[in-house]
Amino acid sequence: VTAVKGALSSGSQERKPDSALSKPLRTQAFATPDKVAELVQKVGAAIQQELPVVLAKLKLYLQNPSTRTILFKPIKANILEAHSQVHALLKSEYSVEDLQIINLKSVQDLQTRLDSLL
Repeated sequence: VTAVKGALSSGSQERKPDSALSKPLRTQAFATPDKVAELVQKVGAAIQQELPVVLAKLKLYLQNPSTRTILFKPIKANILEAHSQVHALLKSEYSVEDLQIINLKSVQDLQTRLDSLL
């Protein structure tokens, strides 16, 4: 996300009018609303399907709930931070209609989901 933001915001004099960076992000082949929606769906599925399996293994080896909470806290923080960055990028680069197609959950919804896993 940071690399995309940096590339989009750099005011390089070397940028040519027909370069890929002069086009809006949403028109790039890798970042069409449909492709971003597919990626968002895959990440959401991984959070719903794979993260609970990992946490179940954590519970198997760590009986103390406070220890599990301490270990899960940085993981949760990283997921929420990445989600916030993606959300900000999407809001700045995509239209309201595109955002409806992409259907990215709010940070609060994701946080509630992550909190329910422990």
